[in-house]
Amino acid sequence: MYYAITGTDHADTLAQRLAARPDHVARLQALQAEGRLLLAGPFPAIDSPDPGPAGFSGSLIVAEFESLAAARAWADADPYLAAGVYAQVDVRPFKKVLPA
Repeated sequence: MYYAITGTDHADTLAQRLAARPDHVARLQALQAEGRLLLAGPFPAIDSPDPGPAGFSGSLIVAEFESLAAARAWADADPYLAAGVYAQVDVRPFKKVLPA
């Protein structure tokens, strides 16, 4: 089943986000290589694909896991959480409807 993982950033953590990004992306690439990643990306803090110093307000990852517990365990090991980027992480089951 798919699970939506939403991380909400602390304010002013762009430097920490950039420092932890290679490890964060490597984990996403591993999910992609396993065919389990539906989508992933950040929420720009302003209405721009490149928010510059405004940074980001969080991230969304939708990926397949064997259970809610497995999805939570994966999210709890995120480098952004360890680096203090995320203030909160929410993990919920997700049902993909479209595109089919």
